[in-house]
Amino acid sequence: MKYICRLQDKAIASQMGGKGCAIAQLYQKGFLVPTGFILTPLAFLDSLTQVQRGQFQTLAQLPLTQIKSLPDFLGELKVGDGVKLEILQALAELFPYGGRFAVRSSAVEEDGEKQSFAGQLESFLGVAPEDLYSKIAQVWQSAFSDRTLSYRQQQSLPHLPTPPAVIIQQMLNPTVAGVSFAADPITGRRNWVTINAVYGLGNALVSGEWDGDHFLLDPQNQIIQRHLAEKRLCYRLNKQGEVERCQLPADLLHSPTLNDEQLQRLATLTRQISHQLGSPQDIEWARVNQQTYILQARPITALPPLPPTTGVYRLWDNSNIAESYSGVTTPLTFSFARQAYEEVYRQFCRLMGVSPRRIAEHQTTFENMIGLLEGRIYYNLLNWYRVLALLPGFRLNRAFMEQMMGVKESLPEEIVQSLNQSSWVQRLQDSGHLLRTLLGLILNYLLLPLKIRRFNRRLQRTLSNTPDFSTLTPEDLAQYYRTLSRQLLPRWDAPILNDFFAMIFYGLLRQLTEKWCEDRDGTLQNGLLTQRGGMISAEPAQRIRAMAALAAPHLKFIEMLSQEPLERILGAIEQFPEFKSSYEDYLHKFSDRCLDELKLESPTLSENPLPLLRTIGALAHPIHRHTSSALTRIPEPAALRVRRILRRYPLRRLLFKWVLVNARQRLRQRENLRFERTRVFGRARQLFLELGQRFYTLDLLQQPRDIFYLEVGEILALLEGTSTCNRVKDLVVLRQAEFEDYRRSSGLGDRIATFGPPSLNRAAPPLTPVSSVTTDSKQGLGCSPGIVRGPVRIITNPQQALTSRPPLQPGTILVAERTDPGWILLFPLAIGLLVERGSLLSHAAIVSRELGLPAVISLPGITQWLQDGDWVELDGSTGRVRKVD
Repeated sequence: MKYICRLQDKAIASQMGGKGCAIAQLYQKGFLVPTGFILTPLAFLDSLTQVQRGQFQTLAQLPLTQIKSLPDFLGELKVGDGVKLEILQALAELFPYGGRFAVRSSAVEEDGEKQSFAGQLESFLGVAPEDLYSKIAQVWQSAFSDRTLSYRQQQSLPHLPTPPAVIIQQMLNPTVAGVSFAADPITGRRNWVTINAVYGLGNALVSGEWDGDHFLLDPQNQIIQRHLAEKRLCYRLNKQGEVERCQLPADLLHSPTLNDEQLQRLATLTRQISHQLGSPQDIEWARVNQQTYILQARPITALPPLPPTTGVYRLWDNSNIAESYSGVTTPLTFSFARQAYEEVYRQFCRLMGVSPRRIAEHQTTFENMIGLLEGRIYYNLLNWYRVLALLPGFRLNRAFMEQMMGVKESLPEEIVQSLNQSSWVQRLQDSGHLLRTLLGLILNYLLLPLKIRRFNRRLQRTLSNTPDFSTLTPEDLAQYYRTLSRQLLPRWDAPILNDFFAMIFYGLLRQLTEKWCEDRDGTLQNGLLTQRGGMISAEPAQRIRAMAALAAPHLKFIEMLSQEPLERILGAIEQFPEFKSSYEDYLHKFSDRCLDELKLESPTLSENPLPLLRTIGALAHPIHRHTSSALTRIPEPAALRVRRILRRYPLRRLLFKWVLVNARQRLRQRENLRFERTRVFGRARQLFLELGQRFYTLDLLQQPRDIFYLEVGEILALLEGTSTCNRVKDLVVLRQAEFEDYRRSSGLGDRIATFGPPSLNRAAPPLTPVSSVTTDSKQGLGCSPGIVRGPVRIITNPQQALTSRPPLQPGTILVAERTDPGWILLFPLAIGLLVERGSLLSHAAIVSRELGLPAVISLPGITQWLQDGDWVELDGSTGRVRKVD
C-alpha cells in the first residue's frame, strides 16, 4: 500500500515515526501489541491540494524564527480520497467486526532520546469508525499548533516539523494500565524499574490528571518502594465503546492495582523491551484478561548519567545523627562537631587498650568520622566500622553498633571482610594486645561509676569557672576556647565508655529476650526498659507540668501565656512570685535544652522563651482535656512475664537480671551524660556569639550571627594571624547563598554511596525492600508500651507548633520526621508519639519510655500517610499504627 505500513513491515522511522517504529519492532520481536496499522507522512502531503503543498514546502525551508504565521488551510485539513480508500481496505482486513480505535501521533522526531514531544501532539481514544478521518486530521493539525511550535523553539529545533505518521490501533478496555521505566528517572540507576499504575485506562495517569500507585523494584526484582494513591474514579469504555469516568467498586478503593507477582513480571518485561530496543525505555502498557499489552515504548529522555564507579568508595548514613543535627547545619557547627568526634573516639580507643601504633595508623579515620553533604551531617559509616574493627569481638559489636546507630541496613559481607582483613603477621602482633584490651574492658566496666562521678565533678568545675565573656578581649576568648577544648574533649572518658556499655548491654538484652523469652518483636524488651526516676531528660516535662499547676488558678494569666506577645508575658510574671521563681530556675538549668540543641546556631530558651511559656499555657488551660481513648489493653507486666518464663532456670534468671540492671543503668546515664554534652555545647554557643559581636564591631561581619558561616579554625586564624582569607564578609555571603540553596532542597536521603570526591560523584542511595502495606495501617518499631487513640498533629517546625495559630493542644498524638532533646517542650502536651526515623536507643525512644508516653518509631512515610486531625490508634509495644474513625 502507498500510505499504510503494517506492523509486520520493515520498521523505517521516516515512514512510521518514532513511536510507530518502536511498536513495529516490538510486534516483530514477539511482544504483545494491539492490532493496528500506521498511516505514513505521505498521506498528509497527498491530502493537500497542489497550491497547499507548495505553500507548505516553502514554509518548511524557512528557519522557524522567520515564520510569522501558518496558512489557514492547516486548520481545515481533510483526509484525501486516495488515503481514505487505503484506510478502508486496512480496516476491512484487520477489523472485520468493527470496533473502536486509538488514534495517536507518531512524528519522526517524537519519542527520541533527546526530545520526547510528550503531550505536544494529539491522541484520541475510543474513536468510532465514522469519526476516524476527522481525528486523523486533528492529529496532523496538532503537529503545527502554537503549542508544538513553542516546544520546538524551546528545544532549539530550527525548522517546521515533517508531517507526522498516525497510528490506528484496536482500542483496549484494560482493567489496569500505566507506565513503567527501565531506569529510575530521578537517580539514573539502570535496571531499577519504576512502575505507576491506575485502574482502567491510563490516560489520566499519562496526562497527570490523577496520581497512580507507585512502585520501585531493584535489579533483583525486590519491591523497594510502594506508595498507594487515593482512588475514587477511573476511565473505562462503556457499552457503546465511549470513554467515560466511572466510580470504582468499594473493594478496589484501598487495594493495590498490581500484586507482587504482577509487578515482578512487568518489571522483567520492561527490562526485556529495553534490551531489545537498546536503551532504557519509558513504556505505556495495559492489562486485559491477565495479559499485558505494550501501547508505546520510547527512550527515557534526560536520564541522569550513571555515577562513576572509580575512586574511593564511601558510605554515608544519617539515620541516627539526624536526631542531633537535623536538616541543614552551618559550617561552624560542623567544624566544632567534627573536632569533637575526632578527639572523643581517638580517646575511646586508647581507653579500650588499642595500641598507640594502631591508633596512629588510623589517623585519617578519626579525622573523618562525620561528613557534610549539601549542608547536612552524615556518619562516614565505613570509618565507624573501621574504629569498631580495632576492638575485639568485631562481629558481635558490629550488630550492637548498628542497633545503637539505627542504620536501616547492614554492610554487605564483602565490605565487612575487607574492613577486618589482616595478615597472619598482623594477627600475631595484635593477639598480644587482645588480652590487654579485654582486661581494659573489664577494668573500665568496674570503674565506670567512679569515672562518671569524676567526669561530672570535672565538668562542673570547668563550667562554673566561666568568666564574663563581655569583659574579655577577642584573643582571650580564643584562648578560653582552646582551654575548654583541652580540658574537656581529651577527657570525655565517662560518656563514651557509658555509650559503649549501653550498646553492649542493650544488645545482650535483645539477644536474651529473643533466645530465652521468644520476644521476636521487641515488645518484652521495651517493657523491661520502661523505668521511672533518675533520668534528667524527663525532668523538664515534670517541671513544665508543675509550672502549669501554679498558673492554673489564674485564668487571665493562662490566656496571656497562650496568646500574648513575649514582652507582656514577662511583665505579668512579676505578679506571680512562686511561678517566677520556678520559671527562672528552669531557664537557669535547662535554657540550653532547646530545639536542635547541638546546632550552635539554634536560639536557646534564654533568647526566646516563648515556646516554653506557650506549652505552660496550653497545659494550664481548664478547657483542654485529653481526647484520647483509654488504654484498650493492659499487657502483662514485663518483669512478671520474664519471671514466669525463667522460673525453672535460676542461673538464666540471675544472668538476665544482671544484664537488665546494667542496660537500665547505662541507658539512664546515657541520657544524663548527653545533657552534660548539651551544657558544653551551650557554653561554646555563648562564646562564639560573643565573638560574632566582636567581629561585627570590628567590621569583619555584616551581622553578629554571621559567625556561624565561618569554621572554628577560620575564626581562630583571624584572631591569631594565620588566616589566608581576611575578606570574610564576602566569604560569608558566598556560603549563605550556598546553604540557602541546600535548605530549599529536599536533601539526599538517609544513606548515600559516593565514589571519589563526595561533592562531585554522588551515587544513588541504597534502598531496602519494603513489605506489602495497606492504606489503613503501618508497622514500625514499638519503643514505649501503651495503646492510645487520638487525633494527630504533624510537626515540621516544633517552635511554630507552640507559637503559631492554631497552637498545639493537649491530648494530641505528635507525628514527626525526627525528634531531638529540645522536643521535651512538646511531650507534656502529647498522648503518643509517631516518628519516621530513629532507633530504639534514640532520645525519642528513651525519654518516651521514661515519661510513659506510648511511642512508635521507624515509620517511613508517616508524615505523608497522615494529615492533621486524622485519628489513629498506636500500639507502643508492637509498633502497629492504624487509622480509626
